[in-house]
Amino acid sequence: MSVVRKGKAGLLQMTLAKWNAMSASEAAEAALPCSGSRAWARGLAERRPYATVEDLAKAADEVWRGLGEADWQEAFDSHPRIGQTKAKAATAESLAWSAGEQAQVEDAAKAALAEANAEYEARFGRIFIVCATGKTAAEMLGILRDRMKNGNATELREAAEQQRQITQLRIRKWMRA
Repeated sequence: MSVVRKGKAGLLQMTLAKWNAMSASEAAEAALPCSGSRAWARGLAERRPYATVEDLAKAADEVWRGLGEADWQEAFDSHPRIGQTKAKAATAESLAWSAGEQAQVEDAAKAALAEANAEYEARFGRIFIVCATGKTAAEMLGILRDRMKNGNATELREAAEQQRQITQLRIRKWMRA
């Protein structure tokens, strides 16, 4: 029997069987915090049922790669800036996951990241997205500075790839039962 329970961070976790059994709209809403893109969540829900979490993860990548820039931007907007706790548009689950993913951001580095984030946003028109899990603030700052050298199209693809990686981590957290 499938179970729904609260995990260590208080986030809704469930089994794949429970999610497969939901209505399409409920399933999309449940998946939304993993990415932040409603089109992604709907596309993932429409492909159900999945036999394994690996199948779900593979489909998540396929759906993500088939989305357009506006859908990617919606996902980007669900993240707080590195070193901050608020986002343009995010679910409570997404913000809690972001806090855990950014746990390595030391207070001393927040000012430098804030300045670099502002430069990035002025240049590219969106927040800097990086898969922060396991990275120190100094590493993220170095990545941000390196990516400032990218052209617009290259940087959009890199941001989308970072979002894909974040989504993969979140799917596994979400489906951990």
